[in-house]
Formats: sequence, C-alpha cells, structure tokens
Amino acid sequence: MAAQTGLSAVVSRSDVPVFPPVALSAEAAPFTPLGRDARQLSSSSDAEKQFSRCATKLRSMRGESGQLREELNLLFDQLLSENYNKTFDPSINIRPEDVCSLLRHTSCMVPLSQEHLVIKFCQLIHHLLNQLKVIMDEHTLDVMVKYTTSALRVCSTWTHSDVLLALSTVVYGNGPQSHQHLSSLLGEDGLLLMYSSPSQPNMELQRVALTCMANICLRIPGQPPLDDHYRSVSFSVFLKTLQSPKPPDTDELFYCMVIQAALKGLQCCLSGGKWKFGGGEELGSVLALLKRLMFQGAPGVSVEWPTVLYPATLPQYEGLPAPKSAEPQKSAEGPKDAAMPGKTTGNKKRKSRGKGKKTSGEESRGHDVEEDDKDDKGLATQKRGGREEGRGDAESLSRFSSLSLYPSWKKNSSDSEFSDPEGNAQTKLRLYHGRVRQGALHCLLAVVKSVEKRTLYGFWSSFIPDSPIGGPPSLTLLTIILKDPSPKVRACALQVLSAMLDGSRQFLAVAEDTASPRTSYTPFSFSLATAVRELHRALSLALLAETSSQTLTQVIKCLAYLVANAPYHRLRPGLLSPLWKQMRPYVRHRDANVRVSVLTLYGAIVTTQAPLPEVQLLLRQPESSSSSTGLFTPQDSTPIWRQRDGVSSPSHSSVTLTQRGSYTHSPRLPRTPGEEDSTSPWLLQLCVSLVTQPREDQSDSEGAGTGGVSLEPSPVRLEALQVMSHLVRGYFSLVQTCLCEIRQVSARCLRESDPSIQLHGTKLLEELGTGIIQQYRAENNVPESSRVPMSKVVLFWSEVLSGPLNVALQNEQHPTLQTSACETLSSILPQAFAQLPDKTQLMCITVLLGLTYSENYLVKTAAVRALGVYIVFPCLREDVMFVADTANTILAALDDRSPNVRAKAAWSLGNLTDTLIANMESVGVDFQEELSDMLLLKMLQAATRAADDKDRVKSNAVRALGNLLHFLRQSQLTRSAFQRPLEDAVRALIKTVQSEATMKVRWNACCALGNAFRNSSLPLDSAPWSHDAFSALCHVVTSCKNFKVRIKSAAALAVPAHRSCYGDTKRFSCVWLSLAKALENSEDTNDFLEYRYSASLRHTLSQALLHLLSVSQSQDMLVLGSSLAGDQGRGIREHLIKYVREEDGGGKGGGGGEEGEEAQGGKDTEGDNFTPQQRIRGLQQTLMRLKELKAEGEEEEGGKKELVHFLEDLLKTCEEP
Repeated sequence: MAAQTGLSAVVSRSDVPVFPPVALSAEAAPFTPLGRDARQLSSSSDAEKQFSRCATKLRSMRGESGQLREELNLLFDQLLSENYNKTFDPSINIRPEDVCSLLRHTSCMVPLSQEHLVIKFCQLIHHLLNQLKVIMDEHTLDVMVKYTTSALRVCSTWTHSDVLLALSTVVYGNGPQSHQHLSSLLGEDGLLLMYSSPSQPNMELQRVALTCMANICLRIPGQPPLDDHYRSVSFSVFLKTLQSPKPPDTDELFYCMVIQAALKGLQCCLSGGKWKFGGGEELGSVLALLKRLMFQGAPGVSVEWPTVLYPATLPQYEGLPAPKSAEPQKSAEGPKDAAMPGKTTGNKKRKSRGKGKKTSGEESRGHDVEEDDKDDKGLATQKRGGREEGRGDAESLSRFSSLSLYPSWKKNSSDSEFSDPEGNAQTKLRLYHGRVRQGALHCLLAVVKSVEKRTLYGFWSSFIPDSPIGGPPSLTLLTIILKDPSPKVRACALQVLSAMLDGSRQFLAVAEDTASPRTSYTPFSFSLATAVRELHRALSLALLAETSSQTLTQVIKCLAYLVANAPYHRLRPGLLSPLWKQMRPYVRHRDANVRVSVLTLYGAIVTTQAPLPEVQLLLRQPESSSSSTGLFTPQDSTPIWRQRDGVSSPSHSSVTLTQRGSYTHSPRLPRTPGEEDSTSPWLLQLCVSLVTQPREDQSDSEGAGTGGVSLEPSPVRLEALQVMSHLVRGYFSLVQTCLCEIRQVSARCLRESDPSIQLHGTKLLEELGTGIIQQYRAENNVPESSRVPMSKVVLFWSEVLSGPLNVALQNEQHPTLQTSACETLSSILPQAFAQLPDKTQLMCITVLLGLTYSENYLVKTAAVRALGVYIVFPCLREDVMFVADTANTILAALDDRSPNVRAKAAWSLGNLTDTLIANMESVGVDFQEELSDMLLLKMLQAATRAADDKDRVKSNAVRALGNLLHFLRQSQLTRSAFQRPLEDAVRALIKTVQSEATMKVRWNACCALGNAFRNSSLPLDSAPWSHDAFSALCHVVTSCKNFKVRIKSAAALAVPAHRSCYGDTKRFSCVWLSLAKALENSEDTNDFLEYRYSASLRHTLSQALLHLLSVSQSQDMLVLGSSLAGDQGRGIREHLIKYVREEDGGGKGGGGGEEGEEAQGGKDTEGDNFTPQQRIRGLQQTLMRLKELKAEGEEEEGGKKELVHFLEDLLKTCEEP
C-alpha cells in the first residue's frame, strides 16, 4: 500500500528508528509523532531539510494518477514523521509563509474523492499548525476553512473526526477573521451545530465539534471579539450540552471528554468581556450548572441539584440590616450535606495525617495535559495586588479535636490507586472527573470576572457558607478547598474564591458582629460577619491540611484577599491573632513562593485599617510569648498541631524541623543605649533578618549572594522590604525606636547592585520621612514626648543625605530609582531641613533643579513635585532667589509634552503662588517689590495657558491664577503690559467656572475668583470682565448640581469688602436674588451624597446674604425690601435665625477643603468662626448703619423701612433665650 511504501522510504535513513508497517483504513488510529526519546535521534537540521525537501517536491508535482497518490501518501508520511516543536528543538526555523504556501498548494492536489489522502492531509494541517504555532494569513485561512467544510459535506462519516480536528486547528483564535464562513458553520443548519448537537450519536464527533466551536470563540489579546450573535449561539450550544443528561449506555470517560470540551467553550465565550447572555434567570442557570459540575465525580456527593440559583435579597444601605432571604437551592442542599462521608473523630484524623506524604503523589496526576501545567503556572504567578491579609478563627483552632482537618477524600486513597494511572480504569476515571471539576471552576472564574460585582453578591451564599459554625455543612467552594483530592482543582477553587473576594470591601463593610445577636431574626450584617468567620475557619484548616506547595501559596493568597476586604473594626477581635501565629512556621518554608506569600499576608495584616488595635497588640507582644502563650483568650494558646509538629504532622515536618529555632528565636536588631528598654516588633526583626542575613538553609539554590554566602531570593527580600514599609506607614509609633537601624537597612539596599532592591530601599526611606512629617503635623495632636526628637530627625537626614542616596539620585541608567530618590528628598521634615548644614541644603536644591532637565518624564515629574514641596518650607519660601529659580524651572515644565509633568508643574506652581500670598502677609510689600515684574507676568501667562489644559493640570492652574491675581500690586495692574494678560486670566477662570469640567476643577475655579476678589486694587466696578465674573458665579450658585461648587461660589460672592466692588444696582440685585434663590433651594437634590453638604451650603449662603446687607447702600433698599417682604423673606428669616444661633450645623461653611495634590483651595471662608454673640453684634452694627442711611424717594424709603423692620425682628428673635 501507499502508506507502507511511504514508511519504508522514511526508514531508509539510518538515523531514524524503524516503523512497523501500518495499513491505512477508516478504523486506523490517527498518526502519533515519535516519542521524545526517539526524537532525540534526529537533528534539527534534518527536520528542516525534510520539510524543505518535501515542500519542494510537493510544489513540483502535477497531474492526477495512481503514481501521484502514492507520492503524496509518501510525502505526507515523511512530513508527519518529523517533530517540529520548538520546545524540544529551538533551532528549528521554518517560516510561517512557507507552511501556508505548502498547505494552499497541497489542498489543490488532494481531491475530496480520495478520502485516505484527505484524512492524511487533515492530520498534516493539525500537525504543522499545532507544532509550529503558525499564524495564517487571511488567504490561507480562507482556503483551509473552505477545504475542510467541503470535506465535511462530501466525505464519508469515518473521516469527519480528522477533518473537524483540522478545522479546529485552523480556526483557533481566528473566529473574527473567518466571518465569511461563520454562517455556514454556526448559522441555521450550520455544520458545527449539527455535529455538536446533544442528539449527535457519535460522541467523538460531538467532542471535536465542540472543541472547534470553542476555538472559534477564543479571543486572542489584541484582536476584536467574535460577533455577539455567533457568540450567543455558541454559548447556547455549550450550555445545552452541559445541561443534557448523559445518554444511556455511554462510556463515562467519553462523556467526561465531551463535558470538558463544552466547559472549555463556555469559558471562551465568557472570557474577555462583560456578561451578555441574558438576565438573572440565565445567570442563575449557568451558576447552578457550574456548581453541579464543580462536584462531578466527587465521592459521597449524590444529591438533587437545583436547575437555577436565585440571588438573595440584599439591603440597599448598610445602616439598614435586612433578614437574609432563603435561597431556593437550600432545600436541595440539605440532604446532600447529610450524605457527606468521613465524619470521623479528631484523634483518628490525626493518626491518618501520616498519609499526607502518600497523597503527595496526587500532584503527579493529570500532568499529561499541557493546559493543566499552564494553569498551575498562572495560579502560581497570580497578581500580587490582593496579597493584603489573612487570619485564622480562634474558635476553630480551639476545637481541633472535633474538626475534620484532613480531607476525607484523601484518606480513602491508597498507594495502589496512584501507582499506575494508565493501567487503572478507576484512577483514569477519577482523573477525568478532576478535569471536569477544574474546567467548571475555570468557567466559574470567568463568570465572576465578567458579571458586575453588585449582581454577583446575591449569589455569594451559594458558594460561600453563611451558616454559623456547628451547623450542617453545605457544598460550597470551601468544600472543594478542604476535600478535593486534586491539588489543581483545589488551587482553581482558591482562585475563584480570591476573585470573589477581590474588590468586595464595600460589600463586606456591612458585616458586623460586635453587638449581641437578636433572637427574633438574623440581621444581614451578622450573617455576613458569620460568612467572614467561616472563611477564616475553613482557610485556616486548608492551611493545615495542604500538601502541595503551589496550592499552599494559593491558600495564603486567598487569605490575603479576605483580610484585605474584611472590616475588622466591625468584627469581634481575635481573628487575626491565631493567623498571625499560624503563619510563623511558614516564613522559613523550603518553597520561596510560600515564603513570599506569607510575607505578603503579614504585610496585608499591618496594612488593613491601620492602626488596628488587635495588630498593635500583636506587634507589641514579645516574641517569646507569641510563640508559646495566647494573646487574647485561652483558645489562642499554642495549637496542638504546632506542639506535635514532628510527630503527627508529617506534611509540615519539612517546615518545622529545620526552622523551629528560626521562629522561636527571631533575629534581634542592635539597639542604642537609650533604647534598651524598648522592644522592636518581631515582624520588623524578621524582615531585617530576611533582607540582610544569609539563609539558614543553604539548600535553596534560588538565593543570591556574594562570596559564597547565599542570601534569600530576591522576591523574598523585596517582599520583606515592602512589609517594613507597611509597618512604618501604619504603625510608625511602634517602629520609631528603630529609626537608625531601618536607615542602615535602607543604606545597605542602596549599596547593592540589584535596582529592585535599591528601589525598595529608597521607598523605605520615603516612608520613614513621611511618618516623621505626620507626627509633627499639628492636626494629628501627637504629644511632643511621643515624637521622634528633632535632634534625632536631623541626624537621620544628615546620615541619609551623606550616604548612598546621592548615588541613586545620579543613576541615569535606572530612572525609576532616580524618581524614588527624588520622592525621598521631598519627604524631609521642613523643621529638620532648616537645621541641616547649608551645604546639605544646597546639595538637595541643586540636585532637584538639575533633575528637572532629565530626559525621562518620571524623573522630571518627581523633581518638579519635590521643588513644589520645598517652596513651602518656611526657611526657603522667603528666599527671593530660590523662589525665582523654582518659578523658572516650573514654567519650563509647564510646557513639557508629558501630561504627568505638566500636572505636577501646575501643582508646584500652585504651591509657589501660595507662598507668595503667605510672604505678602508676613513680609509685606518688600517681598512684592523684590520679585521681578517680568517673572510675575510670565507666571500669569503660563497659568492662563495651563487653565486650558487637561483637567488634572487645570485644577491647579486656576488655583495659581487666583493667587497671582490676589498678589499683583496697583503699580503692576496699571501697566499696559499687564492689561491683556490680566483680562485673559480672569476670563480663563470664568470659562472654567461655566465649563463642563470635573467638579473639582470648577470648585477650584470658584475659589480662585474669590481669591482674586480679595485684591482691592482690581477694578471690579469698572473692568469689562467684572460683569461676566459675577454672572458666572450667580449662575453656578443657583444651578450647579454639585453642592461643594455652590458653596465655593457663594463664598466668592461674599468676598468683596466694599459696595462699589459689586457695581451698579442691577448687578448687586442679581447677586442678592441669586443667593436668596440658592438658599430657598438648598435642600433640593436627587443625589443623596450631595444632601450631606446642604447644611454647609445654607451656612455659607446665610453668611453671604448678611455680608451683602452690611455693605448695601440706599439705592439697594428697593430690591432688598421687596425681596424680604414676601414669602421669600420669611424663608430667608428662618435660615438666618439658624445661622446666627448656630443651629444649622454648617460648621465652616466650605464643605471641607480637599486635601492632596490634585486640588487645594484658597481661604475663602475667613471670618466664619464667629460665635453667636459676635454675629448678633454684627447684625446690630448693620442695623445701626442702615438706619443712618438717607433714602432718596418714597420707594427707597419704603424699602429701607421694610429692611429695618426685618432686621429688628431678626435681632429680637435671635436675642431671645
């Protein structure tokens, strides 16, 4: 036969093993490439030469004859016999265009009537495209899809499996590019719909067809998604397949393979986008299906599963706890829970722990699928953003003897079941069931990522138990985590749970169990708190029972997600303490990934809601007691599992036997004589040890060292440095006694060659500087005795600035390090900077000024920001030369092409202009005269241009404009050079107030106009822009949806100190009526978040109205009198009474300034801290002045009488006790 002839020709080469002759028939198994050992016999050049020779011969062949068929058959065999996988032979270099050319040409030579050649050609398509990872051009894709679809219509059924396999390889990730063929494949009566139908009798064809559909739905990053219509059609097919019962007399293995293909397709449909497959009913059906498949083949699980999961009713506001709704599936889950096996006593479980090492062989199962290995790698390198925290439940550890710690499914396994997976049908079936469970969890993960968080919260109780400890267990993700025999399935369940917990802080914030539970009903907040505690309990048990290092890492990361989002300040204390102790043996685990995750968890514990009282106690506790005695309750004493490490817990012996001394005798930091009585936290000592000291166990080859001394691997050291930064940030008062020691660690890091270590060293210094600054801020009210002494702060920075930080500042090869070093310079305490030697101060300033010319935008951004920090230092802000140099540098940065640089430059310019105002008030005219007029003009023009930039630039540019307009003197305002820039600046502010920019920008623009109005030299009465400025503020105060913008506009309207500033009577009346209307509508809002500012708004409006009354003149009496005479006047009177008596609760009327670097408002509410007595005296003075006014005409006199009567009545009411 042709096949035999072809194989004979192949084996004529002496370096290739002999193949037995195989007859080609419909029943013949698909061709399998050589094994790895046999492949090593051939060289890469042979594979390339063979491909080139065969391709050349195929292109030269013409005609149709029996001779041609034999030659084609021979060439196909020769091409199929080679291994082109670059994983095994990276030297293979076959161009994709050559492969595409070969396939196109061959498709023209293989007629569909020659079915034996058709399946050989289809095998060749799969072989080449799969091994060479060829990305086909559109022409080749079109030719291949047409050829395979034609073969499905023409050829016999026995060939369809190979043809569908070839088609699935061709369309892999090419669904959108195959749009012209999708109607014939997935349209009505499409080929793939026919083969993938649940009624398809041939399950192999159904499986391959489902795989083909999954490959069409697969989305490659960077490519457009599949059309929604075809994606929905495919989704329906996958869902219908999974919901269909197993056909009778069907082999369970084949059925599992079909289910795997459908799950893979479902995952492809769900990945990379939002949920688009229906409403809550459809989502509930998918979740119910996936929950059933999560337990496919699980021992002891035989229950009636619900077809739909319904969401629980959630409360709308966290202040209104609601009873938890019963879920429809609970009735079905009741009996299934009773069917769970393995309810043995705690003693028996501890004896069975000896099987831990036997079950470690499970990790070797399932490795015959490449995808499984990839999934494990993906889990092992999961993103570190959720590493925040984790904790263990005290009650659960105290009940060790009565809990099922070791997975019951594992205990039922024996060595013989795992010795020969391929020879044991039962083991193979378990393997396939495990893959189904793994696929179901992958789909569930895709659902969690595609569905909106708020929608998913209603289904939490279906996957996370919310019943109190001691109740009947339910089948949830925690069941899989604790009991599934496959480490890969357990890891997938942990990944799903982590995704559900990630970003759930707002949802979990409702949880609370500090109060006594009600007996009549269970509040939703208490149920949620119970779920959090149950998560802690189960994950702590999983930590004890886990034997796989990769899955152990996932357990710790999942704990970190939980702790990152749980509201510990609303839960009873005692959750973090057991976990803190439970993690200590793992800090010396043999697996570096586990050590990193443990440090991540510790970092999360000291980050969450810091400073947390429970964590403060943990940090203060001496290291000896934390490893031998309880912290809060007797239940927290040394757990049994730790006392019996070497005896009854073989799975952990590798941790505890080699490192027992490591976690009971932690490394100590050297202390200065004055610090002998203070104890540094154990966690800080541990991190210093991990960063600086050689590894105790030198068997780990990952460590990096010098001179034969092996340090911890870089990821461990980096994580330890991050934990130190978290400690400094959240618990500075506990680590400040070790200030010098931490500085030494940073200095050592900066002297190393690894840029990442250097970077974390500078970050640590920055955190130390920020912690010191926070202590010295007046609003934090830290007693002087509790602060770091100023002499020590000065010494600290003197040593830092004379150390290796200077080298980092000049390291142009690593701009990120330079950036961090600049940020460190900006964290110097201003009072300490003033006491540094002059040469040190000059060095800091010179370096920063020089780095603003860096070509790297990150470095330039950090340097410009640091100058913005330095310009407000009291010791520098009055130095005219420094102010001028900084101003010129900032002006240059404002023209930078990077928006990040411009944003920080605008912020720094705002700070610089703040210092101008401060100097004007403290130094006086002398400073104004010393500053160059030309420099001020440049700053005004630059800020005006920046006010037309992006919002994050604009928000601080308008702040600078307000300060500059306030700072300008009369002599400058009258100069012709300033006339046009002055008008442009004011109009820029007006435009910003009226614009659709973000509210923060408009808020700052209103502040800026109010700041400008403080300059008495501005011609507010006669300037052409004055009318527009007042009109813009009047419009905003009455119509803006944001109450904080209204507050600032009202405050700005109350700034002008004289009646002439308000212009004529028409403008004055416009301002009055706008403020009165705004006060009348101060409670009208549809936004609950804005309503909280209504009191502050009324406070500011009342103050503004009284200010207008205090400056009003006789020509204004008519408008004021008519306004106060009617219903509007009665409403104003009520609000003014509350204001004078301080009954409105408005505080300072500004709604609070926004801190941070994005927006800093001016002081537009000065004089608003008056007592009621002072406000009454102000009213009395206003009344006396109005009585002395001489009104012209009867109308003005009538208005005056009405106004005087209004104020007398107001005073009488306010003076009443």
